[in-house]
Amino acid sequence: MSPVPLFPRPGRPRLPRRSGALLSAVLAAALSAGCAQRPPAPEWEMNARGAADRATQAYLSGNDRVAVQEWRRAREETARTARPDLLARVVLLECATRVASLAQVGCPDFAPLRDGAAEAERAYADYLEGRAGGAEVELLPPAQRAALAGGAAALAGVEDPLARLLAAAVLHVRGQGGADVPRHAIDAASSQGWRRPLMAWLLLAEQDARASGDAQRADQLRQRLDVLEKAGAGGAR
Repeated sequence: MSPVPLFPRPGRPRLPRRSGALLSAVLAAALSAGCAQRPPAPEWEMNARGAADRATQAYLSGNDRVAVQEWRRAREETARTARPDLLARVVLLECATRVASLAQVGCPDFAPLRDGAAEAERAYADYLEGRAGGAEVELLPPAQRAALAGGAAALAGVEDPLARLLAAAVLHVRGQGGADVPRHAIDAASSQGWRRPLMAWLLLAEQDARASGDAQRADQLRQRLDVLEKAGAGGAR
């Protein structure tokens, strides 16, 4: 999901944070491929990964109750290690889903963990605030580096939907938006049925269209919003 890997282990491939079943599939493949040579992942790691995956999907779908429960569990499981650097990754992942959904800018919960976090995590936190630059950019995941360098034109090349949403959101925060940025974000959220970010990006695009005098485009976006609101009237909890 997110371009920063959760819990990389010595001798194990660095797994990208993905969304939905894809994270579980990648994790399962990595574990099965290495089971003859390496011990299985510890219980806390499996629990934290599973909770973070469920929390991400719940949040993007608009299910706040489940999202809150699962993020809490992911943090609690990771805290069993007494390692602030690992806890920082969980916190950043939660923040990334919020930033991608236009619900917040930056990651306030990362501040108490910053001193114990690695350089890559600090760079990622700055990225979520829209202020990563210089040498920090080289510490970011490939999708985020490409989007910062190429702007909206680079978003089409970001395959992972959540990574594309996040890259679009950060471009918007940095004022490097333009009409193409919401379009890419809307396509990404729509393809996954992610109600929360889709609603936010459709509203932003509608406001932009009306502000620019494009009434036809604004009406089309309003129609999509009406469909989403009616279909998901009982979905946001």
